[in-house]
Amino acid sequence: MNVLIDIGHPAHVHLFRNLYKILIREGFNVTVTAKDVPIIKELLSKYDIPYLLLGKKSNSIWGKLIDQLIFGWRMWRIVRERDIDIGIGTSINIAHVSKVSSMVSFVCDDDDSEVQPLMTRFGHPFADYIVSPDVLSFERKSKNSIVYPGYHELAYLHPSRFAPDVRVLHEHGLCEGENFFVMRFNAFNAHHDVGVSGLSISQKRELIQLLKPYGRVIITTEKNIDEEFGDYQIKVSPEKAHSLLAYANIFIGDSQTMTSEAAMLGVPSLRCNSLAKRISYLNEQEKVYGLTKGFLPSEFDALKIQLMEWLKTPDLRSIWMKKRDAMLQDKIDVTDFQYKLISDFAKYGALKNNN
Repeated sequence: MNVLIDIGHPAHVHLFRNLYKILIREGFNVTVTAKDVPIIKELLSKYDIPYLLLGKKSNSIWGKLIDQLIFGWRMWRIVRERDIDIGIGTSINIAHVSKVSSMVSFVCDDDDSEVQPLMTRFGHPFADYIVSPDVLSFERKSKNSIVYPGYHELAYLHPSRFAPDVRVLHEHGLCEGENFFVMRFNAFNAHHDVGVSGLSISQKRELIQLLKPYGRVIITTEKNIDEEFGDYQIKVSPEKAHSLLAYANIFIGDSQTMTSEAAMLGVPSLRCNSLAKRISYLNEQEKVYGLTKGFLPSEFDALKIQLMEWLKTPDLRSIWMKKRDAMLQDKIDVTDFQYKLISDFAKYGALKNNN
């Protein structure tokens, strides 16, 4: 059975890397396609995953449209040449190529339709199966929708898949038990990020000043950092970032993915961007499990109040680990679920049960 895994974002390397290893171990022929993004290539190389590049990504809307045509054409050629049976990924290309080939597509999508209307309108109708966390079951009602109790981040941060490496702390001059805070600022250049704003320079400055009396401030970012924050920035190998995050006291940023990653690790997290309260899986992590808090940029004063409350709470991490354990009681190892989807389809030529 020939399987294609498509990677469009660094987080997708993590989402599918364990699945890739299992498929190879179980005798599947696996092809990985990827966008030509430096951190994606670095991660795939670090995890010893061979890949074929589909091309570079543009930052402009019209450039992205042209990109999709090019990516789709190149993927179609690969699917035809390698006789791909099953494709899995998060991209619109997987869906479109499956309609003009014999490949069956599994599109893994954890975003609300309101947040990414283009994918919902122009991607979902072409996919054979749309695979989503069950928090989105209220809008994933088509016959080809598959929902599961979990989050993308539990494909690689479930305790059966991940244990933090304390050596990462030592590499960056930190000790186990030392107080430190991780901050992350997003680039917001994906198609669904148009019009999205995060923390301003002045807000970042205020947060750093609030945190400094309580421990070391560490900034990671996917864009060039403002010069005044350079002393706080550290270069962390992308495959080690989760180990660093796992030991942090608190995470603060405007990144959806890293906020959820912190929650999966039992790290209190604060997120500030204009998508706050609009992402269902983060809303569930906040309202059901109490693992994270989201604020709009206009609610920055409320975010600061919440931060100070957490900073003054004794044994904050032990409280959060109990919340994390409660969440894990309700959720699954998502890699196991991914593999079952593919292996069942390979064995039966269809899914035995869509839910």
